[in-house]
Amino acid sequence: MTETIMRARGLTRDYPTPRTRGFGRAERTPGVIDVDLSVLAGSAVGIIGESGSGKSTLVRLLLGLDTATAGTVEVDGRAVDARGSARSLHWLRRTTGVVFQDPYASLDPRMSIGRIVGEPLWALGMEGDRRARVREVLAQVGLEADMAARFPHEFSGGQRQRIAIARAIVHRPRILVGDEPLSALDVTVRAQILRLLARLRVDEQVTLVLVSHDIGVVQNVCDQVVVMKDGRVVEQGPTEKVLLQPQAAYTRQLLASIPTLPR
Repeated sequence: MTETIMRARGLTRDYPTPRTRGFGRAERTPGVIDVDLSVLAGSAVGIIGESGSGKSTLVRLLLGLDTATAGTVEVDGRAVDARGSARSLHWLRRTTGVVFQDPYASLDPRMSIGRIVGEPLWALGMEGDRRARVREVLAQVGLEADMAARFPHEFSGGQRQRIAIARAIVHRPRILVGDEPLSALDVTVRAQILRLLARLRVDEQVTLVLVSHDIGVVQNVCDQVVVMKDGRVVEQGPTEKVLLQPQAAYTRQLLASIPTLPR
């Protein structure tokens, strides 16, 4: 039986809304509302929905980068407490890797590629030949080992995202999370990164959680899909079933909004 590697129960996050000119009672704006989610080890789960639906907020809660107002998160059988110290969450950082949307903004322009990719190894106190591991993972994502001495501005957008992926997997996490990792790339480069993610899922046996507004990306990569609207999960299940036989009205609306060419 396949284990559940990531689980959320009753997950809620709301934010205080500033009072207008100091009058009235402070209100709170919901970001995520009562979300239940189970991610099986080795699966690929896509989270889709329009902008503002709560996708990125949910991911931040799952990764312990934000504190829930209510509910719980468990990763690999351990409770995630984002209120703890950075050191207390080292186990979570070792278990997870994350790739962000902008392949340039997520890389420190003052650091060499070798330092950027190897940073998790030093920060997490990983043992072994760290420089050798950096060279190994650069080759794994299709980059030359001698590129380690260069800097982010010397690379194209697709190469930068490969660098970001290398950094996310250098410490061999069990879960790889992508928060809109393809939206800043052109179509050709996007296809290359998609193939890379699919290969890494098999080669490294990682669980993939992918946030995307591009339903085509999720359809090609993920075997499970979660549909979000206004902070709530409105539908979830096997990708083929949800996208071909959607039960929720919002899912049907989302699918109908995909542009198509006339015959």
